[in-house]
Amino acid sequence: MAGLAIMRLSSLLAVLRPALPLILGLSLGCSLSLLRVSWIQGEGEDPCVEAVGEPGGLHNPDSGVQPDQSDEDFKPRIVPYYRDPNKPYKKVLRTRYIQTELGSRERLLVAVLTSRATLSTLAVAVNRTVAHHFPRLLYFTGQRGARAPAGMQVVSHGDERPAWLMSETLRHLHTHFGADYDWFFIMQDDTYVQAPRLAALAGHLSINQDLYLGRAEEFIGAGEQARYCHGGFGYLLSRSLLLRLRPHLDGCRGDILSARPDEWLGRCLIDSLGVGCVSQHQGQQYRSFELAKNRDPEKEGSLAFLSAFAVHPVSEGTLMYRLHKRFSALELEQAYSEIEQLQAQIRNLTALTPEGEAGLSWPIGLPAPFTPHSRFEVLGWDYFTEQHTFSCADGAPKCPLQGASRADVGDAVDTALEQLNRRYQPRLRFQKQRLLNGYRRFDPARGMEYTLDLLLEAVTQRGHRRALARRVSLLRPLSRVEILPMPYVTEATRVQLVLPLLVAEAAAAPAFLEAFAANVLEPREHALLTLLLVYGPREGGRGAPDPFLGVKAAAAELERRHPGSRLAWLAVRAEAPSQVRLMDVVSKKHPVDTLFFLTTVWTRPSPEVLNRCRMNAISGWQAFFPVHFQEFNPALSPQRSPPGPPGAGPDPPSPPGADPSRGSSIGGRFDRQASAEGCFYNADYLAARARLAGELAGQEEEEALEGLEVMDVFLRFSGLHLFRAVEPGLVQKFSLRDCSPRLSEELYHRCRLSNLEGLGGRAQLAMALFEQEQANST
Repeated sequence: MAGLAIMRLSSLLAVLRPALPLILGLSLGCSLSLLRVSWIQGEGEDPCVEAVGEPGGLHNPDSGVQPDQSDEDFKPRIVPYYRDPNKPYKKVLRTRYIQTELGSRERLLVAVLTSRATLSTLAVAVNRTVAHHFPRLLYFTGQRGARAPAGMQVVSHGDERPAWLMSETLRHLHTHFGADYDWFFIMQDDTYVQAPRLAALAGHLSINQDLYLGRAEEFIGAGEQARYCHGGFGYLLSRSLLLRLRPHLDGCRGDILSARPDEWLGRCLIDSLGVGCVSQHQGQQYRSFELAKNRDPEKEGSLAFLSAFAVHPVSEGTLMYRLHKRFSALELEQAYSEIEQLQAQIRNLTALTPEGEAGLSWPIGLPAPFTPHSRFEVLGWDYFTEQHTFSCADGAPKCPLQGASRADVGDAVDTALEQLNRRYQPRLRFQKQRLLNGYRRFDPARGMEYTLDLLLEAVTQRGHRRALARRVSLLRPLSRVEILPMPYVTEATRVQLVLPLLVAEAAAAPAFLEAFAANVLEPREHALLTLLLVYGPREGGRGAPDPFLGVKAAAAELERRHPGSRLAWLAVRAEAPSQVRLMDVVSKKHPVDTLFFLTTVWTRPSPEVLNRCRMNAISGWQAFFPVHFQEFNPALSPQRSPPGPPGAGPDPPSPPGADPSRGSSIGGRFDRQASAEGCFYNADYLAARARLAGELAGQEEEEALEGLEVMDVFLRFSGLHLFRAVEPGLVQKFSLRDCSPRLSEELYHRCRLSNLEGLGGRAQLAMALFEQEQANST
């Protein structure tokens, strides 16, 4: 029996042997699951859960705060915005810079220690060579009441003692810039600094540490660990170290005696904080070079010189400029070498692409030319010769080539000749005889492209000469985008709207006032309105009805509905009202710092439009004249039908010229001929008006005022920038402007052209003519 049982067991094991791994795996998994459940339900805390309980890192047992283990804290919560309608609306003002909201800081500030004797020489040379590379460059001197050279910010301490000057410089940096910069570089004015390398060094270092980096020098009689940074080669101080050093400056100034400011600072850091100077940190080496007396920078080729961050001493300004020329040439050579290497890599990799060498654009490494998708996107070429251009701004077929355009063409021709000689010398040498044909166009993806047909004289090595006509292609690529410095403007400026109203426009004024109340008064925008009521010679007199009675009643009603608001109005009597004459009346009633928004009765100002008016009109710098969107004649422009239900088929196409962002049912266009709206400051208008009066006198001025608009006054009699841009927020219903015959020929032509172009698009006008011809033929 025992043998039979053993045989049965053996046969059973043989059957179950393939399933044994599965059975063992299930048993082990169930056991581990039960064991884990017992751990979770136990009284002990899970240290792993505690370690990840706070998003910021490990839990601090001494804080007394236990992390929440619920999963809800790790899910985002959407808090809906709610505004109490009973509380007055308060506009939120943004900070001047977005980095203020984000709490970010600039990377590097450079402080230059100078003196009375070198402020106008070496300090000026330092400013001209490195100022454009750093966000801020300050000059500190002990001279009392020092006059700052143009373009330099000089801080005078009034005491030229070395320790005092260094102490007050550090105190000034901490007080005024301690919260705005991560690194502070202190140097002398007899030091040349390779600014790009220094900026790159600061960008590679971590800011969350105390660092005193420069050329380490040993104190006399001190240990190896007690080192200071030589001031002649400059040194970097971290923001955290400056914050820690600030409380010890007064004590160091009284306890440490030193004739050199760099030694005084080194001893102060070692005695108070235990921080010494280092020349290397985080794999970054601060390299410097000591320039021997009467040494020519052009002949210096050592590795220490070529890789230096700072060169010292620099005895005179001309030597500073020679050093800058030498290092700039080295940087340029390195840039060209890197470009050639990248172009070779691109050329090698292009052979592996599906397009092959056919997909290689010229020049190598730059984007391919723009490919138009329709005939409306084709970029046109401008034809020119050495004396004339055949694409003029005023629409004339031919105009002289002058100014910056002439210099641009001359530079392109000289560059083409230089490149030809570089390629074919010494076998051939080319001399330009004249430019046969020239073409250029601006490609937004590449830059300015040129095609030149040159008549050249080729000279061989044996002196043989021959005239050749060759076509060359050049490209002036787009370089690094730079932010133009602009004066600071704010959205908190109050806007004074000025609405001139003729008698013929009185009927449309109530609609403007209702829109003004909805868009400006209800949201409590910082804006005021002045109505300029223009009466004719025989209108509004004694016994005659007032044509603006309804306008005055509507203004009074708005003042009643919105307590605290006041709509001022001025009455003017004029036979032939001129925009400039009307603006003269309003300008005298307001302070010089008033921001005017000259508008029309068909304009509908909105908060977005007012903000763009504030941002684009800059006092003493720029005037802004927006281009409004003019709707077509509704009798000619078909309205768009509302979208149908799902499954009803595609919507009909929008009419030509329709602006989809507006949601208007009628097409239109941006009226470039009209310039009735404008934003400018009163002081700028008065200055342009005074210049007009100075250049034109008597009868000539009176005739000019009748034929000028405010935009023409700024354009012809002001040195401000005139900014014209489309404004999608200014949408006007269709209306025919009254073109006065008293206007100048140019203004009358623009007025008539605006009315004609505002009737409809070309397709709509063609359809109207076709229907009229069909009706006449029947």
